[in-house]
Amino acid sequence: MSSYLSSRLKADPRITIEYGAEVSALHGPDCLEALAIRDAKTGSSRVVDTRALFIMVGAAPNTKWLSGLVKLDDKGFVVTGSGEGSAASPFATSLPGVFAVGDVRSGSIKRVASSVGEGSVAISKVWEFVNR
Repeated sequence: MSSYLSSRLKADPRITIEYGAEVSALHGPDCLEALAIRDAKTGSSRVVDTRALFIMVGAAPNTKWLSGLVKLDDKGFVVTGSGEGSAASPFATSLPGVFAVGDVRSGSIKRVASSVGEGSVAISKVWEFVNR
């Protein structure tokens, strides 16, 4: 998350940021009225009255398993824009037939709508590779 956005969130007295927390239950018959939060380190739980919830699970890519298979940047994001000929795609990785879209891609804008759009574009290249 950008420092600009995180500083705005922290400055708003109506917003509470819970680091290292797990949502263990949602309460309310028709809409959210409260939620149970469990501290991941201590295991203690508490119920918080609320009408809204936003979950950010982090920004670190889980790509260690790709190391040595495709090119990763220094932060572990997948480098895309490789490929030649019919495989040329902004979503192609350094390994032919492997494409990356969304937040895991180096240089992506980290937005769900963009990720969905990228996936819908990349799938045509996947089909081209599979059907060649």
